Amino acid sequence: ADVGDGKPTASRACVKAPLWLLAFSAQHRYPILPVSKTTAYLDFRYNSIRLVSLSLSLSLSDVIKLQLVDAGLVECLLEVVAQTVDSDREEDVAQLKTASDLMVLLLLGDESMQKLFEGGKGSVFQRVLSWVPSNNHQLQLAGALAIANFARNDGNCIHMVDTGIVQKLLELLDRHVEEGNVTVQHAALSALRNLAIPVVNKSKMLLAGVSDVVLKFLKSEMPPVQFKLLGTLRMLIDTQADAAEQLGTKAKLVERLVEWCEAKDHAGVMGESNRLLSALIRHSKSKDVVRTVIQGGGVKHLVTMATSEHMIMQNEALVALGLIAALNLDCAEQDFVGANLVQVLHKLLTDEHSAPEIKYNSMILICSVMGSEPLHKEVQSLAFIDVVSSLRSDENKTVAHQASLTEQRLTAQS
Repeated sequence: ADVGDGKPTASRACVKAPLWLLAFSAQHRYPILPVSKTTAYLDFRYNSIRLVSLSLSLSLSDVIKLQLVDAGLVECLLEVVAQTVDSDREEDVAQLKTASDLMVLLLLGDESMQKLFEGGKGSVFQRVLSWVPSNNHQLQLAGALAIANFARNDGNCIHMVDTGIVQKLLELLDRHVEEGNVTVQHAALSALRNLAIPVVNKSKMLLAGVSDVVLKFLKSEMPPVQFKLLGTLRMLIDTQADAAEQLGTKAKLVERLVEWCEAKDHAGVMGESNRLLSALIRHSKSKDVVRTVIQGGGVKHLVTMATSEHMIMQNEALVALGLIAALNLDCAEQDFVGANLVQVLHKLLTDEHSAPEIKYNSMILICSVMGSEPLHKEVQSLAFIDVVSSLRSDENKTVAHQASLTEQRLTAQS
């Protein structure tokens, strides 16, 4: 289960079946079996060992995945599922799991995935969708993972949202709020996150109540679920001001985000919490959201985020901090001082490795905090005028221009 590594990502990740299927592939090389609908090797109903062998091979090559799809492997797998789904026999349960896991593995290849999608009208795609409302947890899991993997380009995502798949996922999640099957929760949230990436899908998914259902999992103590719910909410509110304001004024959500911002044992959860906290401010530009974040203790985490090794996270933090300073400097003043904001900005501006965006937004923020007496004094004590003056000759024209403006501002208020 994916809990993230703290690195910001904007792409749709392939969502893999349980990792035991891949764990041996780096250590063993299994022969690729010739596949056809009449091949004796593919007596899947009674030869699960061959299925496992194939599953290990599938992890190695997208070309192999496509060849196996072309050869009819999918139909064989669907037959295994149909014959074993109602059985309680241990052997059948194992075969059902292996067959459905293999289906998900086949979808990790872009070409094989698109071939099976068939514009959203493919029989295989429809069969896999029917697994989501199943009472079998393994099929629920495989169905949700399959949707997440089909949702790897905008066209597929838009089609699936327009044909009501979101509602199926929400109903599945509702069934697991109390049951608490972590793997199903994680898979369904992964699918929703991917579906929320296209701009045209965001408002539709918000109207469908996605954020309300996702918020039910705030109480989860499982990092994989936490990571995916944070990513889903962040994708949903991107460019959606009303939704960002609605969520950003929920004190319980902000308190939970602040708690997860300190989850040092789970870098992915910590990173996504910071990014969502910033996104709530950036996309809402709301005084009420800023007040909620300040009262919830979020400012210090955004200052820390500005020191991230990832430029995109630094920039998101600086923009959010700039909005806080512009909208409610008086309330944020004490938190800015306590978090050593001015010292952080000084370090960013004197670091030769800082990106132009970081330098630009750091200077904007310096100007924004000059209305605070204690912050103003810190700016003066660190000789910011000298630092900014040196940036007037920066090779980036935008940075150089902002340095000139900032120097004028600092000189006028010195």
